[in-house]
Amino acid sequence: MSAPEHTAVKAATEQQESRPWPALWALVIGFFMILVDTTIVSVATPTIISELNAGVAEAIWVSSAYLLAYAVPLLIMGRMGDRYGPKKVYLAGLVIFTLSSLACGLVGSVTPLIIARVVQGLGASMMTPQTMATITRLFPANERGKAMAIWGAVAGIATLIGPVLGGLLLDSLGWEWIFFINVPVGVIGFIAVVKYVPLMPVNNHRFDWLGVALSAVGLFCIVFGLQEADTFQWGQIWGPITVISLIVFGIVVMVGFVVWQKFNRGEPLLPLELFADRNFTVSNIAIVLVGFSVTAMPFALMIWAQAARGFSPTQAALLSAPTALMSLVLARPVGNLVDRVHPRVLATLGCAMWSAALFGLVAVMNTSSPVWLILLPMTLLGVSSSFVWGPLSTAATGNLPPLRAGAGSGVYNTARQVGAVMGSAVIATLISSRIAANLGSDGADFSPTSMGTDLPEHVREGLATAMSQAVLVPAIAIGVAVIVVQFYKRPAYQED
Repeated sequence: MSAPEHTAVKAATEQQESRPWPALWALVIGFFMILVDTTIVSVATPTIISELNAGVAEAIWVSSAYLLAYAVPLLIMGRMGDRYGPKKVYLAGLVIFTLSSLACGLVGSVTPLIIARVVQGLGASMMTPQTMATITRLFPANERGKAMAIWGAVAGIATLIGPVLGGLLLDSLGWEWIFFINVPVGVIGFIAVVKYVPLMPVNNHRFDWLGVALSAVGLFCIVFGLQEADTFQWGQIWGPITVISLIVFGIVVMVGFVVWQKFNRGEPLLPLELFADRNFTVSNIAIVLVGFSVTAMPFALMIWAQAARGFSPTQAALLSAPTALMSLVLARPVGNLVDRVHPRVLATLGCAMWSAALFGLVAVMNTSSPVWLILLPMTLLGVSSSFVWGPLSTAATGNLPPLRAGAGSGVYNTARQVGAVMGSAVIATLISSRIAANLGSDGADFSPTSMGTDLPEHVREGLATAMSQAVLVPAIAIGVAVIVVQFYKRPAYQED
């Protein structure tokens, strides 16, 4: 960076550091939008199958393509923000995401929709690490907890409100509008970021291109193998061999990536010293489990609500409304606690309540529970998630130096998204196996296009049982997170 450019960046940063909150709100507009798109398609899957004449596997790829393209480059994009500046990378990603959203709504068949979703996921991967890195660099340590709590609440609310918004748009305007809605939001977000987010100093060291290649190939193979595991014919020998070989190859490549990072004498893509901070390591393990749970549960919930209970897409989606509402209401008060209360305390409380809420949901996922009874665990889910997102993200980056913020946030968001892909893959396999176990030959009476129709009573009961059994897995996963967060130590920003 030249001396005049460095001076301009420094002046702009100093001017904006006194008002970091407008910058935060500008960033979360786009962040909210891209996370909504991780779950909004789930409620529209039957309609996409019907209107685009798609097969079930093709319809699944509409979500899988986005998740893959989002997850694989996250680690790389965190370092891109360090190299070129988080504001520039964020804005480039926002433009890509917004234009590809428009393309998604304009297509007339499923193949171009999948391609557009890949581009959309790439744009999302460029944006996400920059939000967390900017918070770390703009906010002083004594206010970072509040900011991260809001960031975390936005993440939680967005993934939960996706089905709600999707159901409303689907029943009123059509499936295309789950993508068209991103266009005006993207324009507003672009203007807000240009106005309120400052330029920041960048790291001009060399880029680790071998690290980029190894991490991209390794993550892609692992994520693709997990995501597609349920689509192979496991009764045939080549199905398991293909999946296992792909995942094992991905793991081997990722081991090679870690070894290269250790011995790279230049500028490694992933500074391994990040993991010397115990809180960073704990947060990354915990967020994998959280990402798994928050992504896996809605798939089973939507199938149960629409198929076993006969709810419309909007009615089914509105079951998540209390969860999103409680997350929103509690974001600020919990944020005030994050700066003062040990992250172990808050995260333990949140993960324990989250697991209890999911076990409660399992108990009421039948064909006769009144709606008010279903809404009780959904409300507790919103309360519990408020105590999870903020503490985990704050503890992950709280001890990192500013110029490591991009790398740290890239790792953290990669962990969350890989957890989400694992949740999607595992729940898909579980749903298929549980339907087969509970319905047997009657499973032929159920397909995604039968959601919302009058199924025979024994089929509806079997589906309800299958979906409730599937939700047991995310309930257990978030329960494991209770154990993980016990290893937190008091962060530096809370030490006097």
